[in-house]
Amino acid sequence: MLASRRQSLEWDAAYQEILLRLDREGFLSGIISVGAAFPDFVLPNAEGRLVALADHLTLGPVVLSFFRGEWCPFCKLTLTALTEALPRIEAVGASLLALTPETGGLPLSMKKRHGASFEVLADVDFGVGLTAGVVFKIPKLYRSRLISSGLDFPQRHGNAAWCLPVPATFIIAPDGRIAWRFVDVDFSHRAEPDDIVAAIPRV
Repeated sequence: MLASRRQSLEWDAAYQEILLRLDREGFLSGIISVGAAFPDFVLPNAEGRLVALADHLTLGPVVLSFFRGEWCPFCKLTLTALTEALPRIEAVGASLLALTPETGGLPLSMKKRHGASFEVLADVDFGVGLTAGVVFKIPKLYRSRLISSGLDFPQRHGNAAWCLPVPATFIIAPDGRIAWRFVDVDFSHRAEPDDIVAAIPRV
């Protein structure tokens, strides 16, 4: 998929701009690190009910993964892979939470499309992502490509911030501290399910 997208000079230029800008700004250094306490939160799930991180941590470790949205082909592949890996994640006593900046009926649509039984949460106004340091402002060139593709982020996100999270997955131990993380500024790079399962602390 990445090779196909990069055949377009416009998309490739926009893609390279993101990588160069985030690298130049030292973006990864600002992301919450292993050993730190992950910020507690309460967010609406796909069905409209409030879900608290603290409640899940009382049951065991939490795998928390940020997604850009159903429009992203790499996110769709990752969601499918995590849906398939969920039995292995739950077998070691962990739960899975997927966070997306998309609001309204989009999280539920995404959940149904993948047949996911884990929680899909709307990170309203990027609150959790900003606190964790995984959200960036979309550069103008990439923004123009998204608009030309018909993506209305103010409508999808419920705000006009034009931001997105980078690929990021955290494993949070029951004490609330980060036991493992995967972060990358390249949206085609994602945490491998096998690595996630192997890194979950056994409690």
